[in-house]
Amino acid sequence: MREQPPGFRASTDARQYGRDMTTGSIPRHLLLFALPILAGSLLQTAYSFIDAIWVGRFLGTVALAAITVSFPIVFALIALGAGLTLATNVLIAQYFGAHRRGELRKVVDSSLALIGLLSLILLLIGELLAPRALRAMRTPPEVLPLAVGYIRVYLLALPFSYGLFLTRSMMQGVGDSRRPLYFQTASVLLNTALDPLLIFGLLGFPRLGLNGAAWSNVIAQGITLAALLFYLEWKPTLVTPNWRCPNLDSDTVLTLVRVGLPSAAQQVLVSLGAVIVISIVNRFGPAAVAAYGAGSRIDQIAFMPALTYGLAISTVAGQNLGAGAFHRVRLAFRWGVVQSGSLTLMGSVLAVATPQTLLRIFTTDPEVIALGTLYLRIVGGLYIFLAVMFIANGIANGAGHTLVTAGITVMSLWVVRVPLALFLSRELGSVVGVWYAIGLSFVIGMLLALGYYLSGRWQHPIVRRSPLNTSSLLHEDETGDS
Repeated sequence: MREQPPGFRASTDARQYGRDMTTGSIPRHLLLFALPILAGSLLQTAYSFIDAIWVGRFLGTVALAAITVSFPIVFALIALGAGLTLATNVLIAQYFGAHRRGELRKVVDSSLALIGLLSLILLLIGELLAPRALRAMRTPPEVLPLAVGYIRVYLLALPFSYGLFLTRSMMQGVGDSRRPLYFQTASVLLNTALDPLLIFGLLGFPRLGLNGAAWSNVIAQGITLAALLFYLEWKPTLVTPNWRCPNLDSDTVLTLVRVGLPSAAQQVLVSLGAVIVISIVNRFGPAAVAAYGAGSRIDQIAFMPALTYGLAISTVAGQNLGAGAFHRVRLAFRWGVVQSGSLTLMGSVLAVATPQTLLRIFTTDPEVIALGTLYLRIVGGLYIFLAVMFIANGIANGAGHTLVTAGITVMSLWVVRVPLALFLSRELGSVVGVWYAIGLSFVIGMLLALGYYLSGRWQHPIVRRSPLNTSSLLHEDETGDS
């Protein structure tokens, strides 16, 4: 039988299995924890570009269109898993900060059961309904067969993807963002290597065409998850699954659902909002659509520090809220704004000062560059508001108040961006009205998130502090009972 890791005897023991961010320098913790997450995001983005190049350049427009029309379905299913695993991260961070190992173990084992079951159910639903969904999206007849075949293979990776989301969330909950990056890097490299082998049938591999890209993802995700679970068994940590005697708890499962569902719904609402905004842009012709597409690609890179720090802040805040260290959460907010804002401002400067240079990476069409330049100078100049919003939302998520961040998304996207995009584009008779609506939604989103933070409601986390004193919490026995 494998050796069990020790309980929370001291912060040095906790650091052996993660990063105890309830003591020490907040800016240092934040920087060291956020950087591996940022590196992982950049790595994943780089792979998505490489994958698009393999398919678009060598398999043609129809194959690229098949991936494009499949994306909303895949994103919606992935968003559900990502939302629920955020709940795992939040609860583990708070119990870790509160030194309550018994409850932490319940979260680990209950999350495994919940996410495992959910992934299998959604896999079955996706396989059955994906063809109907593609038809409902009015997928062109020449694209539909390829898209159906691709998505049915791609969805086989869903249980592996959910497993990787979950283990990464658990490890990050105890402050370990470095080791998940190693496995993510291995997954991306394996996927990148398998793509040409399975697409073109090189080195004796079968020639699978577009489905080869899907199979490479399934294989890479499966191998990576198996390797990560083996590693957790080989070097037991506080979040190593207990396969022999799982500590399942119905109340914990209900809490995970209650915290995770708003986050999952938020992601789905974002994707639906993006579809509506694109449909408005479509009215102004191909040049407007191309400009929006190019600008959005640049946004994706510029937003990355803000998104990363939002995730990092949720863990830092969760641990310190679990420990009752509210002053450290305030420090985390301020340093998060400074660090994330500094990186985001660099992106804003580049977007506003050199828009044509950035846009020429994607197009040489003068009309597209002209519209894209207006986009970047309007939207790019307001990136900082988004950075502050993500930091404040990270505090809300760290407290387990995911319904608040979902509400902010609904307000900024569905009450501000979509209606304003319709109104301003009609009033101005130009797609530039959409650009203004997007920028204004950043401002409103930040004001709402900042209002929540200043209200102090985050000081009431979903995990209530134990009435036991700190000394007794530091001497829990191996079952986690004090």
